Amino acid sequence: MAVEGVTPADRAASVIERMNVLEPTRRHRLIVATIGLALFFDMFEIFMSGVLGAVLTDRYALTRTQTSGVLASVFVGMFIGVAVTGRLADRFGRRRVMLASVAVYTVFSAVGALVDGAWAVAGARVLAGVGIGPVLPLADAYLSDLLPARHRGRYTAWAYTVGFLGVPAVGLLARWVVPLSPLGLDGWRWLLLLGSIGGVVILLLRRVLVESPRWLASVGRVQEAETILHALGGGTTAVPAPAPATAPVVPSKTAPAAPPGTREAARRLLGRPVLRRRMVMMAVFHVLAAFGGYGFGTMAPLVLSQKGFSIVHSLLFSALTFAGYPLGSLLSLPLIERFERKHLIVVSALGMAASGVVFGTARSEWLIVAAGVCNTAVTNVFSNSYHVYQAEIFPTRLRSTAVNWTYSLSRVTSAAMPFLLVPMLGDFGPGVLFAFVAATLLLITLDIGLFGPATTGRALEDVNALDGADPGADPAPGRPGRAPAAVENA
Repeated sequence: MAVEGVTPADRAASVIERMNVLEPTRRHRLIVATIGLALFFDMFEIFMSGVLGAVLTDRYALTRTQTSGVLASVFVGMFIGVAVTGRLADRFGRRRVMLASVAVYTVFSAVGALVDGAWAVAGARVLAGVGIGPVLPLADAYLSDLLPARHRGRYTAWAYTVGFLGVPAVGLLARWVVPLSPLGLDGWRWLLLLGSIGGVVILLLRRVLVESPRWLASVGRVQEAETILHALGGGTTAVPAPAPATAPVVPSKTAPAAPPGTREAARRLLGRPVLRRRMVMMAVFHVLAAFGGYGFGTMAPLVLSQKGFSIVHSLLFSALTFAGYPLGSLLSLPLIERFERKHLIVVSALGMAASGVVFGTARSEWLIVAAGVCNTAVTNVFSNSYHVYQAEIFPTRLRSTAVNWTYSLSRVTSAAMPFLLVPMLGDFGPGVLFAFVAATLLLITLDIGLFGPATTGRALEDVNALDGADPGADPAPGRPGRAPAAVENA
């Protein structure tokens, strides 16, 4: 029920204020766990590429170019899915688009398990990638929207800790089932079926997920935002008393705001120089991060095979080194709220570069495993930090569009990566391969270190109000009598 003298902007500002000071509840933890499960299967799918590349190359006697195509297939699909869904999520909501994406993945992961031939499998993985690819950037925007500033980094890191359990799960399951044929079905096909079963579980848990009150408020659906906020433990749905009367506001002669998620809305928001600079910074980051973040996991089984280890032995080594992913994610938990996130990205990128070079040049088994575990552990400090960071530096109405668009570039690089890295491995060896990966990581440290804003512990509205960065997407909370950001920046 409307309160006399209280405008929709006042009510939206109240929602944002309560979101920023909200203490996490049991419902928040269930949401984080459910998103973590979705991320589990995103990671499962990404890191299955290296396993399938090694197994299908051996089974179908693939050429080097064919192996690159199999490795690239899921990343092509991920690029398509990520590029399409960002604007849809800003227009229609994070929850709805994420669940639709999971449904697409569920169907085509099962199809990939049943078709025959390397190219048929690759085609199914393109379509599965269309579904699972958007989950990760959508999760970043969703959790950034939903979690209060003081807890945003830690709870997002917990979701990714659950998610990165999918990486050693791929290695351990591959080591166990690939040599077998349970129920007459090749072991590698069971990996794809397990992914599809995971998608079904996530869809069954869909009632746990709520739409973001911050997004709802930003698109004018304030009553729904207040109802969901109340369910999250945000107190009553009462709105603040109207501010004291001031001089009448002269109606703006500017064009009315475009609907969120449209090309016009995105173009107007990106007219701000600060946001353009941030988009360019994250575009450069994601083009390079595919090599540093996924180059190791995708190429490790092939590197170990070239070092002379059998497929089964290399899969065992991969499983051991992949254990560093959840360990690193746990390591990030006490760090991600204590230290500035842009600094964690820089320091962890340097650690990834050093340990990757050691892995590529090592010959002894213990050093290979030790360097692999160090690399994967540091990678997750890097990963958790940037996943929180990239969603913090864009305003609500642009958040999913910006995160998905810049993140989609990493899928393009990931799709092209095998065609560059597989020949590089064959022609020059693993030492040169990981030296190249290290060089991309050094460029990342310069990109984020020099151009990235500080975000840790700050409200999203403050991060995105710097130098006019937020042209009206998020109300300015918590300051009695102050107009919403839309009015201040008009």
